Amino acid sequence: MSGRNRITIAQSQRLSLNTRLLSSIRVLGSDAEGLSRFLEEAAAENPHLLLEEAPAGDWLPRWSGPLRQLREGAAPGVEEVAGAAGPSLQAHVAGLLAGLQLSGAEARLAEGLALALEPSGWLGRPLEALAAEAGLTLAQAEALLARVQATADPAGLFARDLAECLSLQAGDEGWLDPLAEGVLARLPLVAAGAVDRIARDLRAGEDAVRVVIRRIRGLDPKPGARFAACAAPLRAPDLIAVRGAEGWEVRLNGPALPALRLAGGKGPGRAAAQALIRMVEGRNATLLRVAREILSRQVAALEAGIGALQPMTMAEVADATGLNQSTVSRAVAGTAVDTPRGTWWLRQLFSQSVGGEGPSAAALREALARMVAAEDPAHPLSDAALAAALAGTGAAVARRTVAKYREMLGIPPAHARQKRDRKGRLRG
Repeated sequence: MSGRNRITIAQSQRLSLNTRLLSSIRVLGSDAEGLSRFLEEAAAENPHLLLEEAPAGDWLPRWSGPLRQLREGAAPGVEEVAGAAGPSLQAHVAGLLAGLQLSGAEARLAEGLALALEPSGWLGRPLEALAAEAGLTLAQAEALLARVQATADPAGLFARDLAECLSLQAGDEGWLDPLAEGVLARLPLVAAGAVDRIARDLRAGEDAVRVVIRRIRGLDPKPGARFAACAAPLRAPDLIAVRGAEGWEVRLNGPALPALRLAGGKGPGRAAAQALIRMVEGRNATLLRVAREILSRQVAALEAGIGALQPMTMAEVADATGLNQSTVSRAVAGTAVDTPRGTWWLRQLFSQSVGGEGPSAAALREALARMVAAEDPAHPLSDAALAAALAGTGAAVARRTVAKYREMLGIPPAHARQKRDRKGRLRG
């Protein structure tokens, strides 16, 4: 009988341990938003858990600061905006809107358009809602949106759907004629390969339709994706990095995470509630421990932008913090930190050096993105030319490495980036 009891107790203890371990892993690996949902579920099931509402906060992405200046009539220059946020889509858009010199309700709408921009480069909110919030009519909003779309580079930014995105690019390249408009209005048929149906609908030859379809397939359905991907999504970050009197400091973003406390007296579930509270406290302490070590190694990036990112591995951070590498990996998964240079994913701050002693791969990708953004549209740089330009900065990389990084950034090859005039002829 005693042997059976020992087996039962051991099984119970093992099950309890496994449950706690799984919960601990989930808590550590969750971002603020995911953890909030988890805690809400736990509080709903356990009467000893009381979930306190997070304190009010006014956090906005760092790049929205320049946008707010648009409303106040003190728009910064493009260089200032780019320096504040790095070569991200948000920095690019902020510079674009600053150049329009808007004020009043138009500036408010411009800010709304920028904040509604998705990583793809499309608008993520209806224009009607944005217009109402800015105090403009729909017609006024459409006029300003058309102006923004016409100014945007690359073409296709601020589109409301795929057809509009591709139409903007076709117009920019000078071949948006009635036939192209008709084909773009029938994208489901294009996807299905129904050339004969499209030709009948438009009363056009199938060969002419095929030419338009080939051109459409050469366009970029997500023009925003070509920008640096280091900027985090527009959500409250888990951590905030600020410059203090004694250097850089990292703190938890309190408004992003509700607080837990014990409620009620003794009873079933109280021990589990206490254990969960300790898990959350441990998670927060681990996040801070890991983030402080990471950012202490990336002061140059905090000072100068993501292009100054230093080579760093998870193994190095694990050794320095005394944590297991798997713990570091879970801690940085989905964790974002707000900095004066933008909101970054912690995971994206890890990068191997190129060639063993060179700059980080992330820094090279950022430099590559900057070079492509600054190139002459009529004479885009080949992979070999980009490799030579990088070598001139002290970063010696092979042409195939440039091609790999270019593809990772979603940047088309040189021939696909070359601008054409309104008659479809290559510029220059």
